[in-house]
Amino acid sequence: MTDPIRVTVWNEYRHEKKSPEIAAIYPKGIHGAIADYLRDRRGMKVRTATLDEPDHGLTEAVLADTDVLIWWGHTAHEEVKDEIVERVHKRVLDGMGLMALHSAHVSKIFRKLMGTTCELKWREAGEKERLWVIEPSHPIVKGLGEYIELEHTEMYGERFDVPPPDVLVFVSWFEGGEVFRSGCVYYRSRGKVFYFRPGHETYPIYHNPQVLQVIGNAAEWLAPVECPKPIYGNVQPLQKIGEK
Repeated sequence: MTDPIRVTVWNEYRHEKKSPEIAAIYPKGIHGAIADYLRDRRGMKVRTATLDEPDHGLTEAVLADTDVLIWWGHTAHEEVKDEIVERVHKRVLDGMGLMALHSAHVSKIFRKLMGTTCELKWREAGEKERLWVIEPSHPIVKGLGEYIELEHTEMYGERFDVPPPDVLVFVSWFEGGEVFRSGCVYYRSRGKVFYFRPGHETYPIYHNPQVLQVIGNAAEWLAPVECPKPIYGNVQPLQKIGEK
């Protein structure tokens, strides 16, 4: 029997406490909706963390006990302490997976990992979106069809100022005409990063079964795997130099 994947779902948790309309969609918070789904999947041990907890809920001990960190933020990116960003960044480079959802594209941690502005076009008009699967053999899209259709969503449009993805999993089309790279995979040292676009707080995106399936698949794929630990710096030769 394999050990469970240890997942921490992080949310700034501001909209749900301030807006009755948003609280009605996510009574346990966005983090609660995602965590409830993941707990129903076999092989996962799930906790949540939020911005207003000490250390934003991301203490050294919590991160050491996390295989995959899922991040959702929107209006309070700048309130995240730089020392916590550094702590998360180090864990990603050491092998922890990171999933950045929707407006986490401009979170401090995602920008640090990308090294770019991560800016984009946007429009909130409740338009239709189709997320087309363009890498059908990738484990993140296991069990899906050709596309996911969302009836009402916020538009994100190109250019998305990120490095070219190591793997592009989804491309979105929006009713207003824009397209967007909505599912981007990156390798960072020993860790893996997945950016997944859907998830505006005023739409019930995180109740959509296919969106949740992608999040669950991605959490499984992002989990660290056994691999050789790189050795850096000055080293002795494996055999005597000059031997025939």
